[in-house]
Amino acid sequence: MSWLDPDDDLDGDFEDFDETSIRVRPNPKANRPRTKRRPAHEDAQIGRVLGVDRGRFSVMIDEDTDDERTITTTRARELRRAPIVNGDQARVVGDTSGDEGTLARIVGIVERTSLLRRSADDTDQVERVIVANADQMLIVVAAADPEPRARLVDRYLVAALDAGIRPLLVVTKTDLADPAQFLSHFDGLDLRVFTSAQEEMPIDEIGAALIGHSTVFVGHSGVGKSTLVNALVPSAGRATGHVNQVTGRGRHTSSSTVSLRYVSPAGTGWVIDTPGVRSFGLGHVDPANILASFTELAEIAENCPRGCTHLTDAPDCALIEAAERGELGAAALARLDSLQRLLQTFADKAEANQGSPGR
Repeated sequence: MSWLDPDDDLDGDFEDFDETSIRVRPNPKANRPRTKRRPAHEDAQIGRVLGVDRGRFSVMIDEDTDDERTITTTRARELRRAPIVNGDQARVVGDTSGDEGTLARIVGIVERTSLLRRSADDTDQVERVIVANADQMLIVVAAADPEPRARLVDRYLVAALDAGIRPLLVVTKTDLADPAQFLSHFDGLDLRVFTSAQEEMPIDEIGAALIGHSTVFVGHSGVGKSTLVNALVPSAGRATGHVNQVTGRGRHTSSSTVSLRYVSPAGTGWVIDTPGVRSFGLGHVDPANILASFTELAEIAENCPRGCTHLTDAPDCALIEAAERGELGAAALARLDSLQRLLQTFADKAEANQGSPGR
């Protein structure tokens, strides 16, 4: 049975019923997937990331030219999972005039030369990127108030050596205590040390070490790191705090990482100030990178058995045997002690991992 009337004229004009102009929305499931190809952005400018604040990035472009300026940027959608940190060399497109209200876009990151990282604790394999492309780390500790923590400094050194960054050490508040005993802990390390008192801050000496470098400042809260940064870069305006007399802990004053330019008649450099921390996890570090930083010891260690820990109880360790035979001088023995102390950090970490539930 048909709904058509047999008497209807089927050969008539149906132009009034033409629906070719109607646009029908296609089935979403049948759409072709979006291409993963992205624009090359060959016109992108390269800039230095100076700071990060709630999804906005301060980027300096045309550095060291008459057109040098700082612009505000956001990240492209394809970079939403990629960490962008201070010191990164970012590829920027869009409005790069730097005028008020303008917003450019970061579309890529130039390959990094170094990456300083830390984890929440030694059992956490998730790393947090702190700064990129730094070539020096200035570790700031106080001789007293708060008391210096050699193990925390060890952790900074491990992180620096793992990243291929040269470590430096500043001991502040030496007018309150003699740092000699504390510094003896680092005998044998290739570590340049500066000492600073309230009325005798070696600003020129430290500043000379910053010229031509990108230096990340790290330290426990309350050790005077922000005071040192403000002295080196008067325009920094970093907040300073005090130490709690009951707990001996410093108050967090710097809440974000920021890059600041150090300027002197002899040249310029970059100071990257980071918030004070009370712990520095090393869950991401490869111990082999630590041995590689002790060049002359690494050559001897090539004769060690596979999997040698190089610790004091390691069997058939070429380093220990060389020391026992008197083949290592006083400086080399001190460096071996420093190496074993740093490697012990990883032995302790491995033991902690084994004891952690679910690991």
